[in-house]
Amino acid sequence: MTAFSVVQSSPEALAMQWFRQSEGLWHSQRRYYTLNPEVATQEVVSLIAVQVLAANSLQLIELAQLHKLDEPEAFVGGSFVTWESDYTGKIRKPSTGSTIFGIREGKLYRDRGFATTNPVTANFSIINPQTLTLRTEYQGSVFEEELKLIGTSYRTRQTIISRAGQEIMIGQYLETRVDQS
Repeated sequence: MTAFSVVQSSPEALAMQWFRQSEGLWHSQRRYYTLNPEVATQEVVSLIAVQVLAANSLQLIELAQLHKLDEPEAFVGGSFVTWESDYTGKIRKPSTGSTIFGIREGKLYRDRGFATTNPVTANFSIINPQTLTLRTEYQGSVFEEELKLIGTSYRTRQTIISRAGQEIMIGQYLETRVDQS
């Protein structure tokens, strides 16, 4: 008879593993479908860089301060994400930016949200080692996201944005790894 043990990982450890697998440079193609037939679909192409952050990194210490957390090293780790985006058509100007993610006690803390520059938190879960889900609420809107690693070279993302209990937009993404850090 063979003895074996099952190792249970915490949600935070699984999220850090997911960030480590996502580290690198990604080419993102996405569409935002509004559920209002009078508003056109937006297409966006981005270059996204993901860098894993250790628990004691300066960015995460500053994020803890931004969220007014008592412990300066409150996070088990996180990531720093930058992007350069171009919108097809002339709907919007190209944009660049960055955000910091910190993982703590089943929540993902950010220095900014999708539609705000204010700090936000999201509840997260790991469905399986390849799939991270997020639920973020602010300014009367709910953002539900699923990010899924497909092998080592692809990620898919889907975001459903709701306001007042009504779905208003769906974002669908295909991201291809350009370079692994």
